[in-house]
Amino acid sequence: AGDTVERPANVVRSWGMTETGSGIVYDGRPLDGVEVAEADGQLLARGPVLLRCYRDGHDPRDADGWRATGDAGSVAPDGQVTVAGRVGDVIVTGGEKVWPEPLETVLATHPAVVDVAVAGRPDPEWGARVVAFVVPAEGAEPPTLDGLRAFVRERLPAYAAPRELVLVDAVPRTLTGKVRRAAPTLDPRVP
Repeated sequence: AGDTVERPANVVRSWGMTETGSGIVYDGRPLDGVEVAEADGQLLARGPVLLRCYRDGHDPRDADGWRATGDAGSVAPDGQVTVAGRVGDVIVTGGEKVWPEPLETVLATHPAVVDVAVAGRPDPEWGARVVAFVVPAEGAEPPTLDGLRAFVRERLPAYAAPRELVLVDAVPRTLTGKVRRAAPTLDPRVP
């Protein structure tokens, strides 16, 4: 996901997972001793920071010590790591990949939007359609689908613009503030 947020100099972007105990990539650079690779669009990690096994004895690493992370991304020739999002979160619409988080970041800047989540729903023409679940700003005119589409097209590729708008009272979130994409209101199987 692109990083368009300005941060103080002492704040860095990190990436890690439970199985590493903490961050393993800081500002796009893996820690010493950590290797990150990409296979079929998914990031893999290897190094001494990876856990050796779960409580049930299962080792999450392959025979060469690599662990599939479940995150999509890429590794540039100079080693710079870019994380696009969770593999299962991508919405493929009309053959184009739409990552929810960058779209949510843009939609959240709309003056009539307090909170937002993005998900995909099956679509007979597009394969999936991008759906914006929006908490409208109190006291403001609720946003319209056409208005949000125009807003997004000024900032992202046109294919990322939502094709459906659902106004909601709240966006379901985890304790860490991440969108609960498996919540019933965001379930792609619900027509």
